[in-house]
Amino acid sequence: MPASPAPRPDQPLARFAGRLATGLREVTHDPAVLDSSGWWAVAHDFEGRLTCARFAEVHPDPTATPAERWHGPRPGDWRSSLDRAAYTAGVRRIREHIAAGEVYQANLCRVLSAPLPDPDPARSDIDALTGLLALGNPAPYAGTIRLPEHGVEIATASPELYLSRAGRTVASGPIKGTGRTEQDLLEKDHAENVMIVDLVRNDLGRACATGSITVPDLCVVEKHPGLVHLVSTVEGELREDAGWPRLLAATFPPGSVTGAPKHSALQIIEALETAPRGPYCGAVGWVDADRGRAELAVGIRTFWIDRSDPAAPVLNFGTGAGITWGSDPEREWAETELKAARLVAIASGEQPE
Repeated sequence: MPASPAPRPDQPLARFAGRLATGLREVTHDPAVLDSSGWWAVAHDFEGRLTCARFAEVHPDPTATPAERWHGPRPGDWRSSLDRAAYTAGVRRIREHIAAGEVYQANLCRVLSAPLPDPDPARSDIDALTGLLALGNPAPYAGTIRLPEHGVEIATASPELYLSRAGRTVASGPIKGTGRTEQDLLEKDHAENVMIVDLVRNDLGRACATGSITVPDLCVVEKHPGLVHLVSTVEGELREDAGWPRLLAATFPPGSVTGAPKHSALQIIEALETAPRGPYCGAVGWVDADRGRAELAVGIRTFWIDRSDPAAPVLNFGTGAGITWGSDPEREWAETELKAARLVAIASGEQPE
């Protein structure tokens, strides 16, 4: 059977794990619907805005949206919310907070933005960008959420699991530690990963049964295009009285992109970062309420379009690094550059290194 044509760029859709969801039924901001019925696309901004979209039809569709629907920014048009001087100064400031005993680790991020040269949605289809990313930077939690009338246009190539669910079993896969090769990873990276695993264990423990939290994998090296990560896995069994509202309240924002203690890290992030993170460092993915299954990724390696001015749409991308006492400001800046370089090149029509 021939593949069905790609939906028009003005039509809502979601695409995850080789499945295409179409026929938008409803959009809500209430997490309780995720415990009801239907297949939902979920986008949760770092600042707290939750969008849940229920689709009528979900079927296998490995066919990517035609690449000609993506006309990305010019390579030289990207601007950062924090330049090199501001970012390295932020790293030094976080180290001062650590020295004062206020925090052990905090994630410092910046948002890259560039104008799209063509405001026509048919030439800036976020789903076409997802297809390009899949070719040049395949990722386990890649996907699209396209809800033009609701201000949600997200393309993710996330390698990091925020939450998965199979019945009452939930899991998280925090990433901490990034380098070009395994030899680049430092003792600092391992210590940071263990620190965040403890935070994720505590977060899940607020929604899971006492004694059910386990760590099946600790500091496993995962290879991705152009870099490697240290990844751990934390699992637990949901309490009988806990559903999605409690699970999200207990664990959001994800521990790997905030810091420890989380409350102190969030205060530092608010003071040092000059742009909202939006979908970046939030959550993006799907929930199948009928089957009790879900995969929500941490919104890293993620692009989103801002069409608040329809005549001048902007493409955004976030990048950041976890800062500890052992952090070198220049090395942390270089890590944010490494995380961004390949994907920004793809979005700008360049050949990634």
